[in-house]
Amino acid sequence: MSTSVEHADGPLLNAAELGAVAHLYRGEMYRSKIWRTRLDTTTNWGVATTGVALSVTFSSNESSPVPLALVGLLVMVFLVIEARRYRYFDIWRTRVRMMEIYFYGPILMGRGFQTDGGWNEALARDYEHLHFHISFWEAAGRRLRRNYGWIFAIQAISYVAKISIHPYPVRDLAEFWDHAAIGPVPGQAIVAFGVLFHLSLVLLAAFTIRDQHAAGRIERPKDYDDPMVKLGVH
Repeated sequence: MSTSVEHADGPLLNAAELGAVAHLYRGEMYRSKIWRTRLDTTTNWGVATTGVALSVTFSSNESSPVPLALVGLLVMVFLVIEARRYRYFDIWRTRVRMMEIYFYGPILMGRGFQTDGGWNEALARDYEHLHFHISFWEAAGRRLRRNYGWIFAIQAISYVAKISIHPYPVRDLAEFWDHAAIGPVPGQAIVAFGVLFHLSLVLLAAFTIRDQHAAGRIERPKDYDDPMVKLGVH
């Protein structure tokens, strides 16, 4: 059995070095897994608090819709926290993907260890100078499209439903504004703030689709012939 990874010009990695790279890959995969779990934690917070707010708001006809509005602001805080966590997750995930594509990929294809393109130097510089690979806004937009957009949509629909049917079904626009009012703040102002809030979320999700740099995004071109399907791997 060979104890080195071969290149066209001869062996470049001996057994010890190959083992070190393998352990490095496992370490980065573990980091990626830990931070992925932290992302799930903040999402679960958002789902749980939204569920509590829905239960309180719809518990009776006289219950106020204010908990839904307050939880919406709280979930926004969770989104900010999760966006920050996603930027860290992307650091480890980028390193994992780099090793999978440029180190293990050529070996599996029988081409041996390849350094074309300078991926090894880029990875070494990344270890030397730790930095984020994506912006905060890209991270926030990505998490918003994947998870939080659905949470905010449920909150908005539930809020409109609540003020439309409780404490009694509205019969005209004047009653709708009356139900939407919170204390001395008129209903028009409350609804306008809600519309602007959700519109800003839609714009964030839309404008961060372009120029994405996050690693590990799953894409499948229409003309891609999946070899895993051919081999019966499901």
